[in-house]
Amino acid sequence: MSLDATGGGIARPPLLRKHAVPASTSLGPRSVWAATAVAACLAGVYFWWAETTATVLFGCAVTFAIAALVVILTGRLLGAVVIAGAGVMLIRQASYAKQQATDLSLHAYDLVWLASAWSSIAQLWGDHRGQVVALGTAMIATAAAAWIAHRIDGVRISRLHALAAAFGFAGLAVAGAVVKGERRHTELYFESLYVSFFYASWSETLEALWRGGLIEAGNAEDAARLAPNAGCSPATRPPHIILIHQESVSPPAQFPALAYDRGLDSFFRSADGKYRKLRVETYGGASWLTEFSVLAGLSTHSFGGMRQFVQPVLGGKVRDTLPQALARCGYRNVMFYPMLKGFLGAGRFFERAGITDIRDAKAQGAKLANERDRFYYDNALAETARHLASSKQPLFLYIQTMAAHGPYDYAYMPEVDVPGGGAGTHPEMHEFLRRLAMTRMDYAHLRAELARRFPGRPFLIMHYGDHQPLATRFLLGFGEDASVEDVLRGGNQAALESYYTLDTIGYRLPPLAALERVDVPYLGTVLLEAAGLPLSDAYRERRRLMLLCRGRYHDCAEREEVLKFHRRLLDSALLDPL
Repeated sequence: MSLDATGGGIARPPLLRKHAVPASTSLGPRSVWAATAVAACLAGVYFWWAETTATVLFGCAVTFAIAALVVILTGRLLGAVVIAGAGVMLIRQASYAKQQATDLSLHAYDLVWLASAWSSIAQLWGDHRGQVVALGTAMIATAAAAWIAHRIDGVRISRLHALAAAFGFAGLAVAGAVVKGERRHTELYFESLYVSFFYASWSETLEALWRGGLIEAGNAEDAARLAPNAGCSPATRPPHIILIHQESVSPPAQFPALAYDRGLDSFFRSADGKYRKLRVETYGGASWLTEFSVLAGLSTHSFGGMRQFVQPVLGGKVRDTLPQALARCGYRNVMFYPMLKGFLGAGRFFERAGITDIRDAKAQGAKLANERDRFYYDNALAETARHLASSKQPLFLYIQTMAAHGPYDYAYMPEVDVPGGGAGTHPEMHEFLRRLAMTRMDYAHLRAELARRFPGRPFLIMHYGDHQPLATRFLLGFGEDASVEDVLRGGNQAALESYYTLDTIGYRLPPLAALERVDVPYLGTVLLEAAGLPLSDAYRERRRLMLLCRGRYHDCAEREEVLKFHRRLLDSALLDPL
């Protein structure tokens, strides 16, 4: 035992002093702050060089706020720097690995998915064992490095100061989000925004967690459950059904000032002579939103900030989809998809929605990213012939086209002599009208071949426009530099107007509800009714809502009825909450 330096008491042995670090191994303030400054500069360089200059303030502010939160917990700076810096690298590598496997960047909801059930972790381990091991090893190494940094850090930071810094950086992050701008609809698969995208994705993930589910829904107490999906026994022989997703196709007649070949108008009229309006939920791109609403019978707006991610997130979580309803009625479901199945994880969504046979671009032998519509139609005709030669089962074909997809700054198949726009038409709109003329020609080919090759067979054909082309922005009051997001923010409802038609061969349309327009989530209901097929409880409820809301869905005047329907889907296990 020894006296302390003042002689006033017994000194504590050095090894028992709280947080004692040998002076020879601890770093002083100058070294710690220098290391922190270097790390901060490296973070700025990463976001500026590897992502975009617009993300520098947002990305750095979020990263620094995370470091400040660690300091609040530990009281030391150097370990927090290691954790925040390594976190950026780990997020970047995990996001890159996910993108290579699925075309999608890492989203905060992926962590919710992993935490939701052991089966999610088992699936990740089974599918990507090597990446999981590498990530786990990197996390252990980060923890070890942070512990060492914590032990050698000779600087103590007041938790009050750290809390103030955290609030300050959070404010800068909000300002950075404004500078960064609204997230583009393509950002979920953008090739470099790995870390800033992950950071930004926490907003909609927390919104969903706070809401208690992915979808907005009413209270449970007044929502009766929907009956389980039963079998389907059509009263008469059902028609073969062809559903055509016409990429970027929109009726030019909705712009009265536009000069064009009026012969195109017949393409947009149904077998009963009616022109049917469809309101979609996107413009100029993001076709996956329309695909989801058509197949799932739900509005993407009902998922709040998660709407852009409904396909990858809800694969297998939506039941009683349009393809599943058709399968119960005996249909064989086949899809002709112009992309690769791995694009944005779409193949997984389509398969789990009930389309068991997907012919993607590779399977169809596509040589171009935007083959003419006739290419996909001929493949569908060949499959129809094979099917009808060997089976009495009704056939459902879901065909997606690509020829009308932008950009429109070059002549698509210039050797094809078709009219474009009249004098004074903007060059992009002129090119779109050329492609629309080819779309009409190729559809006429499909229709003629169905009648010629399969006489006496009943066919119901529905085709619809998934969204307007960006070329219409000039007619909506926007200039050359306007983006998809600019048009959507503009609030012009005309930008969301599209069409659908019901055509028949050897089949007569039954009487259908007389509505001026329908929102895209009701399109599957219209198709099932037009085919004369029995509706399940869920689809009967959709039809009731369609009539009650006069074709509106998300902004229906009777909004509580829509929310009650969502609650019934959840309580009936037709939709998973998270």
